[in-house]
Amino acid sequence: QVQLVESGGGLVQPGGSLKLSCTASGFAFSNNVMNWVRQAPGKGLEWISQITNDGDGTKYANSVKGRFTISRDNAQNTLYLQMNNLTPEDTAVYYCATVQGTKGQGTQVTVSS
Repeated sequence: QVQLVESGGGLVQPGGSLKLSCTASGFAFSNNVMNWVRQAPGKGLEWISQITNDGDGTKYANSVKGRFTISRDNAQNTLYLQMNNLTPEDTAVYYCATVQGTKGQGTQVTVSS
């Protein structure tokens, strides 16, 4: 079955950086477009980034454009999200997700001084 396991979250000060990872199994990762989504406290899911199966194409929500970078290593079945210049508004649970909507358990990112 499809399994996605996110890691790399934590507590970081405003202006800091984190790199999230998502390890995939149970499906042909290299054939699939992948997304990062997040859910802030008390809010709905927000799509933030997408990458094509070969990694050549990326898209970002305006809220993270210029600060976050999505990437992937198909040999390692792993998706990444490099997050720079974090703000308290980035506090959320971050999930990697397939286009079909399957998500992992998420990793908590808290931005606070």
